[in-house]
Amino acid sequence: MDLVALGRLCIDLNANETGPMEQTSTFTKYVGGSPANIAIGAARLGLRTGFIGKIAGDQMGRFIRDYLRRGGIDDSRVVDDDTGAVTGLAFTEIKSPSECSILMYRDRAADLLLDPREIPEDYIRRAKALLISGTALAQSPSREAVFLALEFAVRHGVVVFFDLDYRPYTWASEAETAVYYNLAAEKCDVVIGTREEFDSMERLYNQGEASDRATADRWFSRRAKLVVVKHGGSGSVAYTSDGGSHRSGIFRTKVLKTFGAGDSYASAFIHGLMRGETVAGAMRRGSASASIVISRHSCSDAMPTLDELDTFLLENEEIAQTTG
Repeated sequence: MDLVALGRLCIDLNANETGPMEQTSTFTKYVGGSPANIAIGAARLGLRTGFIGKIAGDQMGRFIRDYLRRGGIDDSRVVDDDTGAVTGLAFTEIKSPSECSILMYRDRAADLLLDPREIPEDYIRRAKALLISGTALAQSPSREAVFLALEFAVRHGVVVFFDLDYRPYTWASEAETAVYYNLAAEKCDVVIGTREEFDSMERLYNQGEASDRATADRWFSRRAKLVVVKHGGSGSVAYTSDGGSHRSGIFRTKVLKTFGAGDSYASAFIHGLMRGETVAGAMRRGSASASIVISRHSCSDAMPTLDELDTFLLENEEIAQTTG
């Protein structure tokens, strides 16, 4: 595998009508979950992709497995739960293109029951890169499974990408979040998150909010070689451990909804790095992919193919980033 992702596999039910969810009557079903979306996006761009996770032994679980297989994603390390756990659900509300929200049902979700004994060392050893996301750290035994996977990756020199993917409603407290995010980030080579996500994991350790550079320097003093801080409509900034920095803007698009941008950015950014792009070039591809996905109804189904992404880059101009 080029990339093995670990963590959340769930169902997205995206509203078909624009307006408050109370008035929404129909939804369209998609595979969801941040690491799932990133894996799907990476596979669509041409990476050989696998997944480590757990799904419910129900109709929704079978839907997820079939989708992964049809997308060319190796599901041999996706385990069926046999305890009666359910598939996590995420209902999306689209009040307007700029006002969107997600209502999640995560009680006894199968993906959070992934056990450390279900983490295959040899599968990770044979991968070029491992992707983890923050939601898998929220509860045990999934939390311990992530740390074991990180141990295997470090042991075998596998590059680790950490997409922060902070969802406050899955955590008991901000302190718990900060402690486990920090412990995981110390073992990662590339850390990607929004400014707000980095603030949530650093607040316990810093007085006030850190600058982007201070955030990067914190992780460079551990293991990280690359830190990407996203600023929404203002673009993103990446810092490299050799002292370099790179800025990326955004691409104009007709926005349908705001969710999915981060996952699509990560998938194209990772693909760009793994195919030999510069950091700046990979960021540009990530920004373009994000613009494509927020113009479409879904997250997973909306991930562009390589031809679609290349065509978009040829036909659209990047808007300079304004973040300081």
